[in-house]
Order: sequence, then C-alpha cells, then structure tokens
Amino acid sequence: MQRISILLLALFIIGCSNNQNDLTVKVNIKDLKKGTVYLKKTIDTNLVTIDSIVINGNPSFELHSPIESPEVFFLYLDKNSTVEDRISFFADKGITEINTTLKNFVYDAKISGSAQQKTLEEYQSIISKINDRKLDLIKETFDAQRDGDSVKIDSLEKESKNILKRKYLYTINFAISHGDSEVAPYLALTEIYDAKFNFLDTINKSLTPKIKESKYGKELNEFIEQIKINENIE
Repeated sequence: MQRISILLLALFIIGCSNNQNDLTVKVNIKDLKKGTVYLKKTIDTNLVTIDSIVINGNPSFELHSPIESPEVFFLYLDKNSTVEDRISFFADKGITEINTTLKNFVYDAKISGSAQQKTLEEYQSIISKINDRKLDLIKETFDAQRDGDSVKIDSLEKESKNILKRKYLYTINFAISHGDSEVAPYLALTEIYDAKFNFLDTINKSLTPKIKESKYGKELNEFIEQIKINENIE
C-alpha cells in the first residue's frame, strides 16, 4: 500500500512538472541590466502573474507556464520606476521567443513561436494603419476646434465615423475568414464585443469544431448566449 502511494505521488509530481513546461517563453532584452520581468495572463477578468524573474546582469532568460489551449499572455517589465511596459503575444504549447530592447521594450519586440501569433500580427498590420489615422484625426480635430473651423470639424467627424466602421468591418471579415484559428474568437471578444449581435453570431458559427472547444471559443459562445438572454433573442 505504501509503495502504491509513493508511486502515485511520483506520478503526480511528474505530471505537474510537465504541465509547468507546456509553454516556455525565451526572452532576450538588449541592454537590460536590472529589473523584474513577469509573465501574466487573464484569469476570470483578473491579470494574474504566472511566472517571474529578477534580472541582475543577464538579459536572456526563460519563463514558463501551463497552457491547455492557445491564449494571449503578457510580458511585463518592471524597471523600478512608475512605468510598466507590456508586450502581449498569442502563445501555444512549445517555445515562444521574444527579442526586444530595453529602450523600446514594446515597439522593438520580435515574437516567434505560435501560428496564432502570426495570424494576430497579420491582423495588427492593417489595424495599426487604421489606428494611426485615428490618432491623426484627433490632432486635426483639436487644431480645427482651436481655429474655430466648423466645416473642417464636421468633415473630420464624418471621417472618424467611417474609420470606426472600417475597423469593425475589417475585424469581422478577418475573424470570419480565420474561423480555424483561436485568433477569431479572441478578436470578437476583445475588439468588437459591442458589435451587433448578428455579426458576433456569424463569427461564432464560422468557427471550426476545434476552435469552438478552445478557451476563447468557449468564452465567445458563453458571451453570445448571455446576449441572447439579455436581449430575448431566440
């Protein structure tokens, strides 16, 4: 009986050890000498630290996490200041590599590893251009208000609405055409969660069976079911 208990304990420890190494994040932060780096993810709407490391001279290190299905993680850099920098990335089981710099921690980040990260970057390459134009519009609107140019203000407001519509339509179409990727339900939940019900429902119906059973696939379905209850949709 004692031997069986010892064997079960050993198997449990081995199992936990394997789970902890489901995801390995290899990181190199050029010029980083000191600081603390955290690996975090969202659990029940709370941002939770999964692993961390104190850096003292070596800018290359590894962080680990269990992972059941592909999901978004966050790499935080605390430089002992009032500012925390954060890199978000889509990870899957295996190895994800992140190379960046201390000076431009977020903007210099090069991420490789999961197929989902590649898909997310494809989406972001277009959305970043749309977001850049939104920022330009904010500045142009401020200038027009300062100059009292009502005609210009009206024109900019119309363009701003069109930009928002363009972002929503692009995100919807991207998600529908990538129903075989966990990125699709993730975008629906984070980028266009307030879109019309029929758009979200269409995205949900476009998901493959495998994606429906993923973390974000299940969350999207639960979100849609809750909308149905709240809005009495059959």
